[in-house]
Amino acid sequence: MIDDKILIWRFNRGSKDAFRRIYEKYKDDLLGLAVTLLRDRSRAEDVAHDVFVSFAATAGTFHLTGTLKGYLTTCVANCARDRNRLRSGREVGLDAVEELGSNNDGPVESMVAGEQADHVRALLGALPYEQREVVVLHLHHQMRFREIAEALDVSINTVQSRYRYGIDRLRSIRNSMVTQ
Repeated sequence: MIDDKILIWRFNRGSKDAFRRIYEKYKDDLLGLAVTLLRDRSRAEDVAHDVFVSFAATAGTFHLTGTLKGYLTTCVANCARDRNRLRSGREVGLDAVEELGSNNDGPVESMVAGEQADHVRALLGALPYEQREVVVLHLHHQMRFREIAEALDVSINTVQSRYRYGIDRLRSIRNSMVTQ
């Protein structure tokens, strides 16, 4: 957090290196969130880049009230929601999404991690967008329900309901897969 405050201070004073470090620090998480929400790698990359371009335009005037990760995550979620509204109805399956994992593991670990990631993506893909959005923001990005409610401009009760329904649906899907 202190590192982010220093980076923002430098960013506001025109440091390109500070912007580059912010980008490098958060790009993978933000791209992962966008892919999960949009289920389309190409559109997700566009969203992540649009968020960073908009962020870069605030240099010199940016003021942070929460965490930088929370701010950028909220921006990606809002931009992804806008893109979903504008989508032409063309749906891309989760199997078309490229793997976002790290290449630092050995081949066996990469294969297992890839299979687990595919399984999680398939489960999340079965959720309605609103539930998937809340579940991912809360579990993967550690956002509190209140933060999610503010970011989505809905009540905290709505966020909690979407989360509860999403988790219940994930359990139901998983249980039906186990009994088959």
